[in-house]
Amino acid sequence: MSESARPWWKGAVIYQIYPRSFQDTTGTGIGDLNGITERLGYIADLGVDAIWISPFFKSPMKDYGYDVADYRCVDPMFGTNDDFDRLIDRAHTLGLKVMVDMVYAHTSNQHAWFIESRANRDNPKADWYVWADPRPDGTPPNNWLSVFGGPAWQWEPRRSQYYLHHFLVSQPNLNWHNPAVADAMFADTKFWLDKGVDGLRLDAISTLFSDAALRSNPPVDPADRVAEMAGAGNNPIAMQNHIYDRDQPEMLPMFNRLRKLVEQYPSGFLLGEIADVDSIAAVAKYTRGRDRLHSGYTFQLMQAQFDAGMLKALVGRLERELDDGWMTWSLSNHDSPRSVSRFGVLPHLSGDRAALAKLLMALQLSLRGSVCIYQGEELGLTEVDIPYERLLDPWGIEFWPDFKGRDGCRTPMAWSSHEVNCGFSIVEPWLPVGPDHGGLAVDVQDGDENSVLEAYRRFLAWRHNQAPIIDGDFLLRDDLDDPIFAFERSKDGQRMLCVFNLSNEPRDVAIEDGWHPSDGHGFGADLDGGKVTLPAFGAFFASSA
Repeated sequence: MSESARPWWKGAVIYQIYPRSFQDTTGTGIGDLNGITERLGYIADLGVDAIWISPFFKSPMKDYGYDVADYRCVDPMFGTNDDFDRLIDRAHTLGLKVMVDMVYAHTSNQHAWFIESRANRDNPKADWYVWADPRPDGTPPNNWLSVFGGPAWQWEPRRSQYYLHHFLVSQPNLNWHNPAVADAMFADTKFWLDKGVDGLRLDAISTLFSDAALRSNPPVDPADRVAEMAGAGNNPIAMQNHIYDRDQPEMLPMFNRLRKLVEQYPSGFLLGEIADVDSIAAVAKYTRGRDRLHSGYTFQLMQAQFDAGMLKALVGRLERELDDGWMTWSLSNHDSPRSVSRFGVLPHLSGDRAALAKLLMALQLSLRGSVCIYQGEELGLTEVDIPYERLLDPWGIEFWPDFKGRDGCRTPMAWSSHEVNCGFSIVEPWLPVGPDHGGLAVDVQDGDENSVLEAYRRFLAWRHNQAPIIDGDFLLRDDLDDPIFAFERSKDGQRMLCVFNLSNEPRDVAIEDGWHPSDGHGFGADLDGGKVTLPAFGAFFASSA
């Protein structure tokens, strides 16, 4: 496939913006759309292909935007719909695609649809949410659990029924078995596509449908619990096999209909967030062929264990199952602790966090698939330890102290070391700035060839010209021992060898003849004969015609 024929999203690098924490231009301590527009030049200079903006729609902010009260209206906290129009125009002028975060599975309980639906059992929207009668003893209709703690059912006295909520009580689940719900949600989606939006990130998409018969989930053997389930190690939701409340067969026909809608637009792209299930199997199922999602975004690289053995098993299984599907890789996001802090506590990855950040970047950007970079990841920002009294995330408050929630990765972006609040806001931000983030700020790293930021810029510029890495084939190298993780990428007769030292000690690696080091990415590995000397956290790239 020629460069011009390749869809923009295939092999693309997408920069995630969490708008509350990116740039405040109004003096509220909360970021806004105009702040994003102001910083788009920085993002374009980084060398990414697109931005994904977490929800900015009208919301009571119980789950900080993922509880939507009006899908067609920018929340006044972030600006206006006109502000978004200016943002998208500026992004497109800079060559950046724009993706928005659509929350399909649930709304806020303050959405007009739910207010009408909850009023009684015979209104026009009575069946727009998942309602169920109690069991004879008054308890919920089944054993389904909420990710945020407790039963997934809330009693509504107006109807004398329970409603389903996979997350907060204030996030009732829509009833996608009702065709009118799909019609309304797709109309709201079209509203943004008509404004020029290029792609959609679909939040918690595996929870879109639940079993119409509301059967209870069976227990799961502790040895088989999904590692990525629900984030918190003591969350009982991981004790169930989620065969009835997630990942239902009706999802595939719905994806087909949504794909037809977005492909009416020249840049249309669907990226599904897939979690709380076996996400490798789900990505393969959801993205095969040309009538489902274009790609799946998972939490697989966000696990506590990060070594060559884990990566070989993960990537090997994915390559066996994916077929013509397409993965999108992520190491960090607004729901997961920052990668350098998460992995830097492991004995084999402890030490130089800047070097670790560069290694993680090179590995993520070389795997087969597209890539999401979370704001601040290109600076090597660390997780911020938020004291309990400053916590805002309801998930963290519920599961403290075993799980501290998501506030620590949502703190403000660090722009300037010499300005108040690192240049994010002139007033106290909604979450505190990381105490070490001033030393990692953009102005500190800009122009420093040894910085994480310049390593990102250099590598992304180099990657842009490496067709095998962007969308080439993948071959896992099983002949190299831990802590070395290696694979080959190939396209149109070009081959690229990618070798990574997942340890804080130098390593020598023997490779076969015929490989020629590839320059321009800034990693200091040395090739002497058939031996590559990799520094701690080092990477090596070589080509073979």
